[in-house]
Amino acid sequence: MTVRENILNRKKPQDAFQAYIDAVTTSFDPHTSFFSSDKSQSFQIGMSHVVEGIGVKLDTAGDYTVVTEVIPGGPAYKSNLLKKGDRIIGVGEGTHSRITDVFGKNINDVAQLIRGSKGSIVRLHIIPVSIVGPRSTSTIQLMRDAVNMVDETASKNIVQLHGHKIGVITIPSFYLDFDGQEKKSSKYSSVSNDIKRLLKELKDEHIEGIVIDLRNNGGGSLEEAVRVSGLFIPNGPFVQISNAAGNVAVVTSDNEHQKMYSGPLALLVNRRTASASEIFAAAIQDYGRGVIIGERTFGKGTIQNVIKLVKSREFGEMKLTFGKFYRITGGSTQRKGVMPDIIVPSIINSVTVREDTYTSSMPWSIISKAYYRPTQEVNSEDMYVLRQKFTERASNSSLYLNYLHDLGTLEQIRKQRDVPLQKTAYMAELETVKQINNRWIQKKEGKKDIMFNESADILADLITLKAK
Repeated sequence: MTVRENILNRKKPQDAFQAYIDAVTTSFDPHTSFFSSDKSQSFQIGMSHVVEGIGVKLDTAGDYTVVTEVIPGGPAYKSNLLKKGDRIIGVGEGTHSRITDVFGKNINDVAQLIRGSKGSIVRLHIIPVSIVGPRSTSTIQLMRDAVNMVDETASKNIVQLHGHKIGVITIPSFYLDFDGQEKKSSKYSSVSNDIKRLLKELKDEHIEGIVIDLRNNGGGSLEEAVRVSGLFIPNGPFVQISNAAGNVAVVTSDNEHQKMYSGPLALLVNRRTASASEIFAAAIQDYGRGVIIGERTFGKGTIQNVIKLVKSREFGEMKLTFGKFYRITGGSTQRKGVMPDIIVPSIINSVTVREDTYTSSMPWSIISKAYYRPTQEVNSEDMYVLRQKFTERASNSSLYLNYLHDLGTLEQIRKQRDVPLQKTAYMAELETVKQINNRWIQKKEGKKDIMFNESADILADLITLKAK
């Protein structure tokens, strides 16, 4: 039996239907899709239930099982071994059992293999998300745990830099327990409530400025993005929403989420900052409330709702794109994303990680500007000074210059259309990439984080500038 025949024999009638529907929906829009009853159940578990496993959301791309989200707080997230976009090609139970090939396997079957009881071990054979292309594989080992899929909590930290006390808030996603909110539970999970608590704690610590880390934040609740914006900006609109009929709604924050912090502010973004994160970043930039640092964001400016086809989920659900959101300036973030005020590039492949790589993605467009009054807490003169100081500091930093040199080397490798056939040349190229990864890919323990260090320096400059 050929490999292709083996793959086809694994398919079920439901798989053929799912492939057809996916082809139809993605031909119109990359974010519209059909959820079969199994996929719907997995989606609901991922959004609002506790499940014992490693804490990832999965989807299919051709015959591959692809990680579409790494749930903050879960084993995969804590280990930093599994990334969004990694392709899983094998699953093994325990530390010594044979790894089962899952290439071409039904996604629900793969999910069942990965899930398991708390404290047990699972091994995954993966093709990591491409830095230079799918040329290498690796095997990782994770201990399963009980993962609360809505417990994607923001966190804080405090750093001392150049005599300044700087608060750091990391927002992994714009999460919201919709059921808890609907039932008016007193302790439902939401990022805006958590940020309110963290801001109070940081203010009690007498911090002088705040860096908000939005890197790899793929979005979430638009409602929460608006509420978080209201914690930093007083009154006024934060985003506009346009539906298929061309009707435009201007969205402001509610009275429960009033401005809590007025000091110096910086937002750190990268290519995986998307959707609701872009709403927040755009609002901060349009009001002149803070400085945006990093690289151009992903560029997902569309809004989806999950719709039941019937009352029961037995016949599945549709995740349907129903509108686009626009900045209060009138421009969409769709395809263009948010351009930072000060560019600090990351190691992410900027050619492949962006909305406009989807052939069916909606085009960029513009609508009328909403009425708003910029705070101008960071004005054009401030921004000029901050850029000058950053450029001067970066040009004299051997560490940053080495970082840029390595990014240039990666860029040259990415542009290559041919694979070396000589083993020595091939292995040398892989070793170069490996060394660059080891030097610069952010680790959770004791590893220099170039992007964060630069953003903290820029915020320190802003604190000094405002003190004068």
